[in-house]
Amino acid sequence: MTDRRIEDVSELPGHDADKVLGLIGAAAAQDGQAAVSEQGRLHVRGGAREGVRHLLVWAPDGDGEAEVLVGYGQLDGTDPVEAPAAEFVVHPAHRGRGHGAALGRALLTATGKRLRVWAHGGHPPARHLAVQLGLKLFRELRQMRRPLDPDCADLPEPSWPVGVTVRPFVPGQDDAAWLAVNAAAFAHHPEQGSLTQRDLDDRKAEPWFDPAGFFLAFRGPALAGFHWTKVHQEERLGEVYVVGVAPSEQGGGLGRALTVLGLRHLARDRGLPTAMLYVDADNTPAVTVYERLGFTVHETDLMYRTEN
Repeated sequence: MTDRRIEDVSELPGHDADKVLGLIGAAAAQDGQAAVSEQGRLHVRGGAREGVRHLLVWAPDGDGEAEVLVGYGQLDGTDPVEAPAAEFVVHPAHRGRGHGAALGRALLTATGKRLRVWAHGGHPPARHLAVQLGLKLFRELRQMRRPLDPDCADLPEPSWPVGVTVRPFVPGQDDAAWLAVNAAAFAHHPEQGSLTQRDLDDRKAEPWFDPAGFFLAFRGPALAGFHWTKVHQEERLGEVYVVGVAPSEQGGGLGRALTVLGLRHLARDRGLPTAMLYVDADNTPAVTVYERLGFTVHETDLMYRTEN
């Protein structure tokens, strides 16, 4: 039995946001990857957002005189069709005491037992907890990686469809066009396709944002596709952050050309030794393109859900 207390709030004050990000960082150092996604971490500091809730697990410290943050969960109920999605984590120093199971049950209660949950990295304890909570596996997200040659000897020159031109993203000028094409290209993808101006502004405010690595392809004045790259400086990793092609331009090789352009930028212009990306395991066309470009599976994130 424990004196844990679970607090459910729609907005985190600054001091609690600091504690949450510290907990996420400590767990990531222990586990090898963050249990809360980039979008979730932006929500921690981003103020109140409709449909987003934060669950904080407090428990007495070693002396029993003060509460410390031992667990954190985030619930995103903004998808109009799918069940609310959750990510949650327990501090490494407080695991094995039932906090994770209690937090999972609180998330189920908060959603009326209609829930999707990410298990980043797919570690055995997370898979075991999902079974305990009565959740079933239904989505597999792969992280793929490949080495980069600074001379790009193993990468072809991009082969552009006739009539397509390419330039970097201009903040402010290109926001609306990018949001529209991103929504159309990822209409089937709830996380990526629902990004708003506020979400874009949050990312533009991040230290890693670099418009020189955000490539836009145009057919005349119309945006046809894009490749947004990202640099993880501490890990010396370049990321194929997102590649999108307008539905009317799909199937013509534009996505591959944009991918190659971004990889050449990460290798030659940024001098990075490794590239990474995320792709759904059941997205066979994309997986095939990436495998042909030399990517192999590095790790897997799993999503579980209730039967409802």
